[in-house]
Amino acid sequence: MRQVQDRRPWGFFEVLADAADHKVKRITIFSGKRLSLQRHRQRSEHWFVLQGEATVTCNEEEHQLRPGDSIDIPCGASHRIANVGKEDVVFIEVQHGDYFGEDDIERLQDDFGRVP
Repeated sequence: MRQVQDRRPWGFFEVLADAADHKVKRITIFSGKRLSLQRHRQRSEHWFVLQGEATVTCNEEEHQLRPGDSIDIPCGASHRIANVGKEDVVFIEVQHGDYFGEDDIERLQDDFGRVP
């Protein structure tokens, strides 16, 4: 059974698993959009790209990802993913740590005015 989509200005995500020791999301980013530059204090993430072309920034280092590519985002690292292609970017995010709430997002830069 598919979860309800949680819509954002850049696309949407679905939570596929939510347990005490991990959370798994399927995230879709629309063409030309990107997530905020952010970091987390209580979790690390692993991203596996299913579709599209993405540029991932992790601690100011850029990585080009295509379907089948993956990257690890360490706890505390500044990071963002941008859709640089013409089709949606779809990736699986596996979160691992002590806490997985959306309030663990510290936004450093944001295209949609969500930086405090």
